[in-house]
Amino acid sequence: MMLGSGCLVAPKSGSAAAPAVLRTPKHPVVVASANGHPACVQTALEKILAGTPAIDAVVAGVTLVEDDPNDHSVGLGGLPNEDGEVELDASVMDGKSGLAGAVCSLRRIKNPSQVALAVMRYTDHVLLSGEGARAFARAHGFVEQELLTPEAREIWLYWKSTMSDKDDWLPKTGKDVPANVKAFFGITGTINCCAVDRDGNLAGVTTTSGLAFKIPGRVGDSPLIGAGLFVDNGVGAAGSTGRGEANIVTAGSHTVVEFMRAGKHPKDACLAACKRIVESTRAPHLLRADGKPDFNVNYYAVDRQGRYGGAALFDGGSFAVCDVKGPRTEKLEGLFDR
Repeated sequence: MMLGSGCLVAPKSGSAAAPAVLRTPKHPVVVASANGHPACVQTALEKILAGTPAIDAVVAGVTLVEDDPNDHSVGLGGLPNEDGEVELDASVMDGKSGLAGAVCSLRRIKNPSQVALAVMRYTDHVLLSGEGARAFARAHGFVEQELLTPEAREIWLYWKSTMSDKDDWLPKTGKDVPANVKAFFGITGTINCCAVDRDGNLAGVTTTSGLAFKIPGRVGDSPLIGAGLFVDNGVGAAGSTGRGEANIVTAGSHTVVEFMRAGKHPKDACLAACKRIVESTRAPHLLRADGKPDFNVNYYAVDRQGRYGGAALFDGGSFAVCDVKGPRTEKLEGLFDR
């Protein structure tokens, strides 16, 4: 049976689940991590308004960040693994079709989000990894290139030379070493972008170069559907950045969408997922002296009605939004004070 705008779907008799609300938003909305401001979210919204499917629009948005050599969190210029190789991960999910695509440990191809979209469209698989993902990308016309930019290389070499005082590496000195190099140690850089169009169709993408100086082959949450990204066209879309391992073990983005399904506002759903991480973090090496997690995770979400929100374990962060009011950043709601 077809459901019109504003119809309520009643639960089956005896079900405790809250009714899902299917409404068409008055205006499209795009949300993203802070590094999506302003170009990513603005580009995605402009494309949606021009009639581009939401999934293509969000991928076009994050492609701008993947192409930016000065953003060391994704794509070209992303920080490498401990051996100096840039390994990229990405996932896409299209609410309208219910399909998803992803790649992980992808080398020498700067736009893993576009490769993930090709996996979704041109295969019956969801996730391709490593050399298989690279061969697939080449078959679809993606060009290989060196992803380790000169600045990213200097950051990696400095890390390599200072990680131990018991090896033969000596730190480079002088102007070749970026002044803020230490700020990159242990960073988890990612961009997530989710959107809802005029018709209430949802889509999302998450793309990353992963944890800086990671063990080769390490895969975080970004290419894992349900962890770094999840979309349900009848409910909402959510994605994350931050410590991927914590998000994997709690199926974080899926958790956010399920809290929205139960009736929570996107911001409150993100906060509830943050609480789930706190409850699940018990290993001593992951805890601060006060018992709180010694890391951060950020969530971003938009629902079918066009409501949006974001939250993090610790406050002080922001996220990008674009709607009829234009691109802007808004505060992430923190579960704890920093």
